[in-house]
Amino acid sequence: MSAPVQPPEVRGDTAHPEAAGYRAGRTLPLRVEAMRQLRRRRTLLMGGILAALPFILIIAFAIGGTPDGEDGGGGGGGGGGGRINLMDVATESAANFAATSLFVSAGFLLVVPVALFCGDTVASEASWSSLRYLLAAPVPRVRLLWSKLVVALGFSLAAMVLLPLVALVAGTAAYGWGPLKLPTGGALSAGDTVPRLAIVVAFIFVSQLVTAGLAFWLSTKTDAPLGAVGGAVGLTIVGNVLDAVTALGSWRDFLPAHWQFAWADALQPQLEWGGMIKGTAVSVTYALILFALAFRGFSRKDIVS
Repeated sequence: MSAPVQPPEVRGDTAHPEAAGYRAGRTLPLRVEAMRQLRRRRTLLMGGILAALPFILIIAFAIGGTPDGEDGGGGGGGGGGGRINLMDVATESAANFAATSLFVSAGFLLVVPVALFCGDTVASEASWSSLRYLLAAPVPRVRLLWSKLVVALGFSLAAMVLLPLVALVAGTAAYGWGPLKLPTGGALSAGDTVPRLAIVVAFIFVSQLVTAGLAFWLSTKTDAPLGAVGGAVGLTIVGNVLDAVTALGSWRDFLPAHWQFAWADALQPQLEWGGMIKGTAVSVTYALILFALAFRGFSRKDIVS
């Protein structure tokens, strides 16, 4: 008489004992997660704030007159070496206005959506006590984190693209379309403007991967979304403060904040890649470490909420 066939979980087989047709890779599709995040109030609110910023700047320039760069700061080419002041030429054309909108928002405003989308994604599920039900669906932990991370980064990139797009449209209506005039002299042709701005947006996104990594890692460690978002923003601010301490000397080269305005090199007559390459290397290195910590910690975490 043959022995009874044991179920897979008893035999130790790697195959899932769930219903036929189950595929771990098909759980929590990206489109489903994207629609869930898109419908959330904080997503719509953040999109509205970013879309409104260019119009607020136009009103400010109309009330205050021609921008005066005497009191303004500047973005640093090559990680802060040389300073340029985009505020001096903000109203020269739509391209100048879009570049200025990115300049005034890159240091802090664009940090917020990245921290929000990446820090709120897992912690919010825990705060709603729905995380354990997603895992019991069953959605594998790696699949859950991967879907949420990809969607969060996608929304972060969309936020950074939305701002200059709205600024270009609003700036064209307010100041007209034309070449990108440089505060250091000269100009970029209208044909070169959009590719250069695309490089700027791409570098800002890469430089914010550190904030994304911090927020995502914290989101897997806490059940409080505000703690993950606030912690990522706070640590980013600390990095900016440390970069201002010139006594650190060459140690500042290892701070992501030191390279956050290296995109100014893309707004020069001759495109310079040196500072952006260094900044990309620093940001991607930190981000990969933080993402790895998030996946490793979450895979071993006892989910009770």
